[in-house]
Amino acid sequence: MAKDPVCGMYVDENKSAYSADVRGTTYYFCSETCMKSFLEPEKQFDRLKTLLLISIALSILTLMFTYNPVQVISNNLILFLLATPVQFFIGWRFYKNAWDALKIRTANMDTLIALGTSAAWLYSTLVTFLPQIFTGEVYFDASVMIITLVLLGKLLEEMTKNRATESLRKLMNMQPTMATILKLGNEVQVPIEEVNVGDILLVKSGEVIPIDGIVKEGYSSVDESMLTGESMPITKKTGDEVMGGTVNKSGLLKIQAAKIGSSTTLAQIISLVEKAQLSKVPMQKLADKISSIFVPTVIAISIISFLIWLFVDKNPGFALMIAISILIVACPCALGLATPIAILVATSKAAENGILIKSGEVLENAQKINTVLLDKTGTLTKGEPNITNLFGVGDVSDKEILTFAGTAEKGSNHPMAQAIVRKVKEMKIRVPDAERYEEIPGKGMKVSFLRKQLLVGNKELMEQFGIPIGVVEKQVERLESEGRTAVIVCYDKKLLGVIGVADTLKETSKSAIERLEKMGIEVAMITGDNERTAENIARQLGIEKVFANVLPKQKAEIVRGLQEEKKVVAFVGDGVNDAPALAQADVGIAIGSGTDVAKETGHIVLIKSDLNDVVTAIDLSKYAIGKIKQNLFWAFFYNILGIPIAAGLLYPYFGVLLTPAFAGAAMSFSSVFVVMNSVLMKGYKPKR
Repeated sequence: MAKDPVCGMYVDENKSAYSADVRGTTYYFCSETCMKSFLEPEKQFDRLKTLLLISIALSILTLMFTYNPVQVISNNLILFLLATPVQFFIGWRFYKNAWDALKIRTANMDTLIALGTSAAWLYSTLVTFLPQIFTGEVYFDASVMIITLVLLGKLLEEMTKNRATESLRKLMNMQPTMATILKLGNEVQVPIEEVNVGDILLVKSGEVIPIDGIVKEGYSSVDESMLTGESMPITKKTGDEVMGGTVNKSGLLKIQAAKIGSSTTLAQIISLVEKAQLSKVPMQKLADKISSIFVPTVIAISIISFLIWLFVDKNPGFALMIAISILIVACPCALGLATPIAILVATSKAAENGILIKSGEVLENAQKINTVLLDKTGTLTKGEPNITNLFGVGDVSDKEILTFAGTAEKGSNHPMAQAIVRKVKEMKIRVPDAERYEEIPGKGMKVSFLRKQLLVGNKELMEQFGIPIGVVEKQVERLESEGRTAVIVCYDKKLLGVIGVADTLKETSKSAIERLEKMGIEVAMITGDNERTAENIARQLGIEKVFANVLPKQKAEIVRGLQEEKKVVAFVGDGVNDAPALAQADVGIAIGSGTDVAKETGHIVLIKSDLNDVVTAIDLSKYAIGKIKQNLFWAFFYNILGIPIAAGLLYPYFGVLLTPAFAGAAMSFSSVFVVMNSVLMKGYKPKR
């Protein structure tokens, strides 16, 4: 069975009439409609990539002939043949978008691109074919390069959209496809969509729980980290709720289905991620805002100047040259470079420092952040239990405690057992084998060692076997008050000691929080853990604001609530349970060591999993956006300065006229300035 990547329905791979291979992966669909809706964006992306490659090839040839001093037939004619398909075939999308904007009486970046490149192409064409009327340089290279660069930006935008869609597919693939139902005492394997509310399901050790339900029989530890962020497995017994997508770690469970299909917790997470992604309004670029005023103004000036000079000079060729000079000097060559070059340099610089920034929009949003929500497990902490304390009874040494504990736990896959085994290996302690192992779900291990009973586990395990814990009770209470797990070691009915186990803080967490607060950013911690554990961690880090006992749905709601208070929110997380909040946040920052879903959903990925890189990402974005604003200012400054001269304002008094050749030079100068200003970002160094 496979899932339809569009609607999430289950499809029989052997009988499916609709399937497609996309970049080495086979997808199955329930209908032709779903298949087409899935493949259409893929086709558009491939078409855009093909157009860009053709445009790059023609741009290279155009530049070669533009700066080739040797005349081959006629360089201008060759340039015309190279530039025309780029202008009207590859660049057709800009004409279409400009026309769509015109129909709603506005102007945007595409309007400027269509207008500026058309002016350069038209004048160059007139010089090529009517040299007796129009003399001077041609500007085919300008029109071709603008279209190529902007097309590159469009391709990067489409890649970002594809990544967002992929995160939803990965979430859907985490849902089990089959379930084991008990019917008349028999175990029956059925597709998940055939499970009904009230059915009794059997979930064995190591299996994924297929739906949300209630435990009717059994006792086990369940790993809920993917949904709650809780690193420790949760003990489940009769009457407890379990969630679909979580993993049964030890015992056998019989579960009564309570929520199925779109009602399950995992399905709701998928829905939340999808809604958050779809609700994001595309950033209205500063260039578009300026263009909506600038473009109509340039057109008006060009037409008025043409009419005035036609009336004054009675020379249509001269008047047309004036009009075209205005359009060429207003050509957005620098404007086409201002944002993409700065973003390219900034994102490359970020990547050098282990930070993946997925789009220019993320750069703009990151520099506005004033609130950072930090997930606890796997973000502030290492995400796995570790030994934090060792208390021996009497003269029992740490090595002895670990030797006995390691002997019992070496046969268990429980995360706390693995923490003990890691510590034993780290201290190079030789651990002997026991004769018999028995795991008692939710309590610990009972082992026969040298024909005597060895118990390693919690208070409940000791109570079950009648072992009084008075001599270690204070240590146990202290550990629990600090949000740690107390593991008691008892051999031959004699208490040997207590091991404290907890998810420990990352070394960089405290310094990163201090740096964020120095930047004037409010820092809060959010976690699915209980309040006692959360407060203990927050106290160590100096965090005042804490959200504890938070479910995945609530994480996204908390982010949304802060946004309604007009705060610009960054959410930092690493798990599947963080996906809705990562998508909802103005900037979702995923930890590189986290799940694929978190990294796909996040807008920024920290490869090194170092929280100090959150500070670097925000600081770099502020620096980059400052450069982009400078670029946009200078891109327009040279144009605006040149337009009155191109219109002939100084010609009657000083004989100064900005011909198309000089207009092109001014345009090129602004482009060089913008590129150089952007390249200066390569010298950026993260502050530590």
